[in-house]
Amino acid sequence: MIKTKKLLVLSVLSGMGAMGLSQSALAFDINAGDVQANVYGYAQLNTVYDINEDIGVATQSGSFAKLTDANVAEGHFDADQQSVIGITANHKDGVSVNVEGHFRGGTFNIRKAYGTYKNWTVGRTWSNYNSWTGWTPTVDIDSSAGIAGVQDRIEQIRYTDGGLSFALEKEYFPNVNDGTSDWSANTKTGLPVFTARYEGSAAEGVNFVVAGMGRVLTLDDGTTDESAVGFGAFTGVDVNMGAVTLHAVVNYSDGANSYLYRSGSDYTGTDAYLSNGNLETVSAWGGSIGLSTKIGEGDFNIVYGKVKMDLDDMNSDLGNVGGNHEANSNAFVNYIWYPVDNVTMGVELGYFKSDYFDGSDADATRLMYTAKFSF
Repeated sequence: MIKTKKLLVLSVLSGMGAMGLSQSALAFDINAGDVQANVYGYAQLNTVYDINEDIGVATQSGSFAKLTDANVAEGHFDADQQSVIGITANHKDGVSVNVEGHFRGGTFNIRKAYGTYKNWTVGRTWSNYNSWTGWTPTVDIDSSAGIAGVQDRIEQIRYTDGGLSFALEKEYFPNVNDGTSDWSANTKTGLPVFTARYEGSAAEGVNFVVAGMGRVLTLDDGTTDESAVGFGAFTGVDVNMGAVTLHAVVNYSDGANSYLYRSGSDYTGTDAYLSNGNLETVSAWGGSIGLSTKIGEGDFNIVYGKVKMDLDDMNSDLGNVGGNHEANSNAFVNYIWYPVDNVTMGVELGYFKSDYFDGSDADATRLMYTAKFSF
């Protein structure tokens, strides 16, 4: 996931009547009286060569769900695009609005739609249970297993004071599955998810984050009505050691594995299962560790990530989880460079592996190239 560089704060040109329009190196700036706005975005091409089986999904990111241990055709080339366009608007009284959409796999979706005023953020944006601290840059937009929190945008009400933030959020894909029956459609959201996060610096060149979340997971199919408490926590750190920067993240979850990135069959592991009429939670852990260093006009990055589900109790109670993903891990080595302003390119070697509860496993290796043009 190549993270979009934070937009610089650009001066808004005036003197062109009630509304002026200009094009800068990074965005189109608009001055409309009390409102100052800019339009930004990028267009990106991703190409991939799957050395083993074809595991690419939209944007050609690698998918753990598509790994098999079968004897399948090898050597697959593919390409796809992703693009983003957004607008930010700032009112003179301090209200800001951001609306952003993207094309992924040929489908247009709203990524962000939120407003801010003073300490408050309301709408759809990155979950508060998320951070870029501890993240190692990758060409694959879905990045490594075990990075910080849930890597998605969620409807929320957030309060921020300095590095501390609290939010009430929409529940994110509750996953109740007993190995043969998926009960997720019968989950009921009775309460919002509570998240808390603190980002800070421990010393010069050391940035850190700690975060936690809690939820009430409820299964109600009209006959069975059971609830369980789920929670998660993570911490991440970036340490600038001069020539090399260390990135690291550690996660733990229990009854909240949809908030543990790339757990289960790909993105959201089983949160709980139904056994003898009771809703039992499943615990899991994950993490990633990487290094970055500057070489020439770009950056060389290497990262390894892994998540692992604790399925022992689930298997003891149900006895039918042998084919479930017990662990997912991947590793990336890449070089990302910037040939001219607003252009990013990258090449990457990626390796994906899934270990199943029954002791079997599957893996695949792939090469990826990306070119991103921003404005």
